[in-house]
Amino acid sequence: MSSIFTKIVNGEIPAYKVMEDEKHLAFLDVMPLVEGHTLVIPKKEVDLIFDLESEEFKDLFGFAQRVAKKVGAAISCKRVGLSVVGLEVPHAHIHLIPLQQIHDMDFSNDRLKLSPEAYQKIQEKIANA
Repeated sequence: MSSIFTKIVNGEIPAYKVMEDEKHLAFLDVMPLVEGHTLVIPKKEVDLIFDLESEEFKDLFGFAQRVAKKVGAAISCKRVGLSVVGLEVPHAHIHLIPLQQIHDMDFSNDRLKLSPEAYQKIQEKIANA
């Protein structure tokens, strides 16, 4: 059974995409910790990030670095944090989280509820950064 992320890659489920290449996709988290919380995935469905082949792993983190620079340029923050948790969706993914303080990266925090218009505005800012 395909993961929700594979369904996004296949266009079966919409997403607020901020960057894409032939092997990777970055899109806004629909349950963000903070504005600009972005997910980076390989298009290839692999459950555990450490099960990616070595080159795929390096390529994913290289893509994530490029996305993080766009997030940092678009969203006012002290840093862009990176986390790999992998418990929510059985598809390797990286969380890029704009940080003002360490507490911003606490996954037990309440998630933001944003309007579609707010997501679109954030998407455009990051995509165009």
